[in-house]
Amino acid sequence: MKRKTKDVILAGVLLAFAVIVPYIFHTSGISGAVFLPMHIPVLIGGFFLSPLTAGLLGALSPVINSLISGMPVMYPIGVIMVVELAVYGISVSLLSKRAGIYIALVNAMVLGRLAAALTVYGLQSFFGLKLNYLVYIQGAVVSGIPGIAIQILLIPILVKVLRKI
Repeated sequence: MKRKTKDVILAGVLLAFAVIVPYIFHTSGISGAVFLPMHIPVLIGGFFLSPLTAGLLGALSPVINSLISGMPVMYPIGVIMVVELAVYGISVSLLSKRAGIYIALVNAMVLGRLAAALTVYGLQSFFGLKLNYLVYIQGAVVSGIPGIAIQILLIPILVKVLRKI
């Protein structure tokens, strides 16, 4: 019971960061697609939360952001991000129990991007989305290089510091 309470509180705090930080970026004119501010709290959450809770954190972050700020636009980008961020949370949570921080982080980032590509492919196939999944994923990776670099540099440091606290 005590562990579940801690998970809920931590997930709530990280969800708040996943809403506030992108909002600050968008109101400051800084591109969220470049710096990926919503990804950081979700990836951090994966190191501390159960797979289910981390996955919910990832799935809820873009939905709540969309409801509050209109960013991301829920279809198609929000839908893609729901899947991508849920996979980030789940995969980091599972991988971090068996591997080091960097291995878990990088693999989760790859799995999340693959999930995003598969989501675009599904939306394209079943709903006629006019977006090629290969072009989308290539664009997401290339435009997100600064955010990816920040994640690889910042998240391991934050995780180590938070584990000590």
